[in-house]
Amino acid sequence: MGSSSYGVAVTPDGTRAYVTRWSAGTVSVIDTATNTVTATVGVGSGSYGVAVTPDGTRAYVVNPGANTVSVINTATNTVIGSPISVGSDPLGVAITPDGTRAYVTNNVSNSISVIDTATNTVIGSPISVGLYPEGVAVTPDGTRAYVANSVVSGGTVSVINTATNSVIATVGVGSGPQGVAISPDGTRAYVTNINSNTVSVINTGTNTVTATVSVESQPRAVAITPDGTRAYVGNYSSNNVSVINTATNTVTGSPISVGLYPEGVAVTP
Repeated sequence: MGSSSYGVAVTPDGTRAYVTRWSAGTVSVIDTATNTVTATVGVGSGSYGVAVTPDGTRAYVVNPGANTVSVINTATNTVIGSPISVGSDPLGVAITPDGTRAYVTNNVSNSISVIDTATNTVIGSPISVGLYPEGVAVTPDGTRAYVANSVVSGGTVSVINTATNSVIATVGVGSGPQGVAISPDGTRAYVTNINSNTVSVINTGTNTVTATVSVESQPRAVAITPDGTRAYVGNYSSNNVSVINTATNTVTGSPISVGLYPEGVAVTP
């Protein structure tokens, strides 16, 4: 695909992976049966985060270089409509389980934009969160969004009530939190801390950290298997992936060597 591949999201049926290419401003579409690129979609400047809707019909791509979000029709792999303007330097995006809303982290604006996916327009005012929000994930019941605020010291996770779009809790984690993933049962949030070389495990019932797992150097991305038994963590500077046993919150086996600077990770359904 070339250099500067950042975000990755897999369709709900597991047949395709959408990978953003920051330097090219494009999205590569991979056929997971053959592991070949079948399409390249031009989006906005500096494409970064990507999320696919639960019905698999659209992919939402954030373009930090243009402060926009592009929407891809996954049936035709073409962009739908005009780019959606959001805040400054959008990096992360997550879609609610019912597919009606997309939550976008605006890194420099320290806010979250909420997109109505029926109209592809921003609704309401931006939600103020912590400093430099990057990763975002929504709970399986759709009631809360967890936002990793990637400030180097005093890193936090903001918890948003999606009914009111207001912050209801702020959880202290490690230094430089970036990636966040929610367990399938909704009881835990896993947050990568790039400067602490750790993953914080948050109990979503109490919004407190219940475990801290040491991994390799500069963990950035995290994804959890559909059965909830494993969390896969991309370690940017170590060029490998750590696997966490979620029953014990310990690393299992040796790190898996991958390509240079793993940035995003997604697990097939």
